[in-house]
Amino acid sequence: MLPSSSGETSVNAVPVASEFEHLREGQILFTYLHLAASAELTQALVERKVAAVAYETVQLPDGRLPLLAPMSEIAGRMAPHVAAHLLEKEYGGRGILMGGVSGVRPAKVFVLGAGMAGSNAAWIAAGMEAEVIVVDTNLDRLRFIDQIHKGRIITLMSDRLTLEQRVREADVVIGSVLVPGARAPKLITQEMIRSMRAGAVAIDIAIDQGGCMETSRMTTHSDPTYVVDGVVHYCVGNMPGAVPNTSTYALTNVTLPYALRIAANGLEDSVRDDATLALGVNVIAGEVTNPGVAEAHGMTLTPLSAIVAGLS
Repeated sequence: MLPSSSGETSVNAVPVASEFEHLREGQILFTYLHLAASAELTQALVERKVAAVAYETVQLPDGRLPLLAPMSEIAGRMAPHVAAHLLEKEYGGRGILMGGVSGVRPAKVFVLGAGMAGSNAAWIAAGMEAEVIVVDTNLDRLRFIDQIHKGRIITLMSDRLTLEQRVREADVVIGSVLVPGARAPKLITQEMIRSMRAGAVAIDIAIDQGGCMETSRMTTHSDPTYVVDGVVHYCVGNMPGAVPNTSTYALTNVTLPYALRIAANGLEDSVRDDATLALGVNVIAGEVTNPGVAEAHGMTLTPLSAIVAGLS
């Protein structure tokens, strides 16, 4: 993994433009890549024939993303803390306390997505005594949250009308939508953001994959917020970089076994033996092998099996 030269504290930085010159044919780049959100980086990896393996698309047979999970968990748990801070009047917020006080209602927190990041965001927000609603299209995920939290967190099926109603009422909106390898869908429109009260807060955890709000644009830890239609937006790429000690240990725990396997056996033998790791290969030998990345940039998709002999 190449070090970051962007000045940001980072445990999972993707290469930036100034580092492209260090990329070379035969090199294996094993890190978070989020290529669907970056045509420039994708093109550089293709042109330089780098073998690019993305943490975020390594996927188990049951659909879980083992190398993305720890960072999603951290970002999800960070989001309510960030929101509570931004709700303070000094930082442009409505001037309300996340958990309220006796006789005064708490903040209304709306979480879009009940995956790893969203469920953790809802959990922490509920622990801060906010009023929390989570929406998703996966009923099993919603059922799990309902069973674990015993009704403390309200769960709703996601549809356009529900999004419009709940965003309008929310003091905090946390977007955590994920389509593995692909750009995040823009489910929260500018019109929905415009309907929120001045000083409300929008946090887009999906910003690394392009963001799930039409008003989102990536920000940094050194300049994390901006305001659109009176709503304070926090769209920091690599949120876990703010807590590098926690993030590094959490990430190393899950990535080291894969890295050691690649180092010992080489990438091609490793992906032949492990279909989970094979799904992490986004670019190799100058070809794009991930459907979401190819679709995002209108590039030709080449199956990995056409490049790596013996891969089923």
